[in-house]
Amino acid sequence: MNTAPRPADTAPDAVDAQVDRLLRDLPPDRPVLIAGPTASGKSALAARIVREGGGLIVNADALQVYGNWRLLTARPSAGEEAALPHRLYGHVAAGDSYSVGHWLREVAEILEGPNAPRPVVVGGTGLYFRALTEGLAPIPATPADLRAELDARLREEGVAALAAELVREDPATAGGIDLANPKRVQRALEVLRATGRGLRTWQDATPAPLLPIDRVLPIVLSPGRDALNARIDLRFDQMMDQGALEEARANLPGWDPAALSSRAIGAPELIAHLQGEIDLATAVARAKIATHQYAKRQRTWFRARMGNWHPVVPF
Repeated sequence: MNTAPRPADTAPDAVDAQVDRLLRDLPPDRPVLIAGPTASGKSALAARIVREGGGLIVNADALQVYGNWRLLTARPSAGEEAALPHRLYGHVAAGDSYSVGHWLREVAEILEGPNAPRPVVVGGTGLYFRALTEGLAPIPATPADLRAELDARLREEGVAALAAELVREDPATAGGIDLANPKRVQRALEVLRATGRGLRTWQDATPAPLLPIDRVLPIVLSPGRDALNARIDLRFDQMMDQGALEEARANLPGWDPAALSSRAIGAPELIAHLQGEIDLATAVARAKIATHQYAKRQRTWFRARMGNWHPVVPF
């Protein structure tokens, strides 16, 4: 159980001052969104806001939804979850798929009703926040056999061949995506094959968002790279002290590297150690590097897409 303090649990005075200014005239029913890279202090800030002003902490982290990883995903501890109301944490089984569409539907249920508590939505998954504030096209799920077929074609033919096919058959979508990005190209072809409609057509029919950006207080934590990396390393060491290796050992019997839950940062490295492929010191070092890389991708995403959010420098 995650009981020891994490680095992200302590907000410096400077953060308090920045947040105080943002919260000073905030209506008590106004939703708050808190985004930021891993280990930047998001959970501590959400807890402070709910503790002082009421509301419900709602998870917006695609890995913290899974029940089989608490330590490695830095999910709030059992005590933290019991002390304040939390939703959408650890409620998905390890082998289940879970998408932004699943998440958005569950958030909609939380927001329903005139007496629903003020949500404080916190996490590091940018796509969740984009769907929440901009809307999400109701695209049907891709059949498993179609995805497997396109997976195989991508491996055998390469992204250029699939991109050329997309340009021929769905030029409107092709003109709006990075044709060198294999995931984007494959996704567009999946939608076209599964629905008979181009991805761009679906996106043009996107419904109104649940929480438009002008109806919320959007906060994005923006730490410096070096300070964040040092914090990540310290936190991973604490995770190991708290039992992260034992958590990985508990997941070893049913380990499936293709499962979405297996993307927990550090999990593949610790599993590789338990399978005898690398020593523990190497596993820890690689896990820290993987976390640094993940944080870099998050920071890049937030800078590109959250220019209208309120930046807070946490440390």
